[in-house]
Amino acid sequence: MNATVVKSSMYDNVMRQFNSIADSIKLDKNIRKILEATTNEIVVHFPVKLDNGDVKVFTGYRVQHNNALGPYKGGLRYHPTLDINDAKALAMWMTWKTSLAGLPYGGAKGGIQLNPRDYSVAELERISRRFTYALGDNIGPEYDIPAPDVNTNEQTMAWIADTYMSTKPTAQRSVNKHVVTGKPVGTGGLEGRDRSTGFGVYLTIKLWYQSRKEAIKGKTFILQGFGNVGYWASHFLTLDGAILLAVQDAHATLYNKNGIDVEYLREHSTSQQGSIKGFSSAFEIPAEDFMSLPCDILIPAALGNQITANNAHSIRAELVAEGANGPTDVDGERILLNNNIAVIPDILCNSGGVIGSYFEWLQNRNGEIWTMEEVMDKLERKLTEVFKKVSKIAEGQDIDWRSAAYIVAISRIETAYKQRGIFP
Repeated sequence: MNATVVKSSMYDNVMRQFNSIADSIKLDKNIRKILEATTNEIVVHFPVKLDNGDVKVFTGYRVQHNNALGPYKGGLRYHPTLDINDAKALAMWMTWKTSLAGLPYGGAKGGIQLNPRDYSVAELERISRRFTYALGDNIGPEYDIPAPDVNTNEQTMAWIADTYMSTKPTAQRSVNKHVVTGKPVGTGGLEGRDRSTGFGVYLTIKLWYQSRKEAIKGKTFILQGFGNVGYWASHFLTLDGAILLAVQDAHATLYNKNGIDVEYLREHSTSQQGSIKGFSSAFEIPAEDFMSLPCDILIPAALGNQITANNAHSIRAELVAEGANGPTDVDGERILLNNNIAVIPDILCNSGGVIGSYFEWLQNRNGEIWTMEEVMDKLERKLTEVFKKVSKIAEGQDIDWRSAAYIVAISRIETAYKQRGIFP
């Protein structure tokens, strides 16, 4: 029996990925120095009065990695394990993701170290608003634009936008609406933004199979994480004839060899504060059995570092589609590739979210309102364009998809620096 391998941190993981590609493309040594460092690391401690009258001090983060291509862009997550190194790793991945997608953005990430299940809706509103106030001008519609991430949603973004706009002079409030993306449609949000990340996961899987002259219909998949991304990816996959065999979240692991009804599971989890536990139309199995279930597609759509050297050997899928950020570490991926399991990397697979955010940002900036049909058509065209770029590099150089995606992303930033020069 193999000894347990110690997990590397997400930050170690992203640096190993970056250094590997920087070596392979012979990245300019001075640009490499810039890209391996973050630009700003903001830590704020702020007090909030809880429902019982007690005051608690929370810790929030915003890491801005690079803005060579445009304003910083990236989500805010509420999670008890979030720390500055996680935020640094996630911010760096966002830089690669926005560059790969050809967007005029850089990369940032942040959030608050808390478990939202421990707080009431009223408390979460006060926490979100106070965090926004503490960040102050470290965010802004032309400087750093947050979005939803793990355990945050359109309601969180509405609170942040309203708070930020309220700090501006009356005549300037409406022009600051695009300080965040992922807002509710009624407050300037984009039709289809809620499903854009999950749709991107689905579409990249579909395009991968099409490149092999295969259809999705009849393919089986297992899903880790049944939040926004996991639900919408499953929704579109099952509409196209794929079969959901198993779902895992922090509370339970469900399996049904005949398939799990996605919409029925969604109704159940919504009524259980997002938990899938207790779902009557599937069997609950041990969590450690999840990764080894036989299937065609594995979608990790929860947290980082889920596929490692400890469990990658047991995976029996032919394709891993990364719905989460950083779910596969370097050692785990090496095992997958050696076992002829393909990986669609996060910076491609889940980039539908930031592309949708870009559309919302443009819509707010230009005072336009786009229909759902327009948004989904634009999203599909953009994602297909990016997929083809990565596919061409992967096939032309006979390399894995993550390496191909990183080459496209980092080379674009390198070109920008070479053309602009370094100030002064």
